[in-house]
Amino acid sequence: MQLTGKAAIVTGGGTGVGRATALALGRLGCSVLVNYSRSAAEAEATAAEVEALGVKAFAHRADVSDDAACRAMVAAAVKRFGRLDVLVNNAGTTRFIALKDLDDVNDDDWRKIFDVNVKGAFQAARAAKEAMLENGGGEIVNVTSIAAYRGKGSSIPYCASKAALNTLTISLACALAPEIRVNAVAPGFISGRWLEEGLGRGYERIMEQTAAKLPLGRVNEPEDVAAAILSLITGADTITGQVLVCDSGMMIAG
Repeated sequence: MQLTGKAAIVTGGGTGVGRATALALGRLGCSVLVNYSRSAAEAEATAAEVEALGVKAFAHRADVSDDAACRAMVAAAVKRFGRLDVLVNNAGTTRFIALKDLDDVNDDDWRKIFDVNVKGAFQAARAAKEAMLENGGGEIVNVTSIAAYRGKGSSIPYCASKAALNTLTISLACALAPEIRVNAVAPGFISGRWLEEGLGRGYERIMEQTAAKLPLGRVNEPEDVAAAILSLITGADTITGQVLVCDSGMMIAG
């Protein structure tokens, strides 16, 4: 897809990968709704940075686990931009729980993590469908994780949710073809607030140790993941139902 004059929604767009993706879209001439749930100040700042690139942008609060909120978000984008062409399902949540501590995983963890990471992506895609079809089609990219393959990450429910999101990507690609392509990116370790808050004081040490073990010798920056997302949107238009791993070689490092 050529992005000049197009419009996008980036969920969880105020920080990290979402912010980097919103800015990357803006640089290519795409207007952006920057969705957020809690990070209002960051989302407003990101929207202002996107607007400074010469396109339209605004921040919009919506909890993607709420279907009505997803539909209202799409309506807001169409009202402001007159169209919707791209959806990046980047919003996600977790609770950091040691892999072996099964008793620390509770029902609320399963519900909240799946409601946002899986159901939220489905609801946002469903809400976006008709708006995209009105302009001949569109692009959806889900942000998953290599935790879906490795079974290790911030928590077992998180790993399971990302595996479910991989399958959802394939299901939606089948359901929305041929007009709408649906793909995903699966990052590894990403530097930034998400892991810094989850890992606490050990963040810098763990990041350095992880980078030293990777074939490419560094972890992902948010901009690396944004570049992978953009490659799926702007690249070959026969790619759908695929998950692009972008992990600096973590999956092959052993």
